[in-house]
Amino acid sequence: MDIRNVFGVKLQEAMKTSHLSYAQVAKRLGITKATMSMYKNGKALPSLETFSLLCDILDVSADFLLDKKEF
Repeated sequence: MDIRNVFGVKLQEAMKTSHLSYAQVAKRLGITKATMSMYKNGKALPSLETFSLLCDILDVSADFLLDKKEF
């Protein structure tokens, strides 16, 4: 599976656990809801800076979002 698709699936899992909306996370990241949608749908990957912030906001490890291990 393509890394963008893997990331999108794992992002959706983390979002369900976080109880935050995509709009809330996008606002905290300083990106648009459309960009969050692209991440969720496997159309794009975040920059390293955004990826790091996303891990912090969702309280998950980078390994989790890259499907390397569980929380």
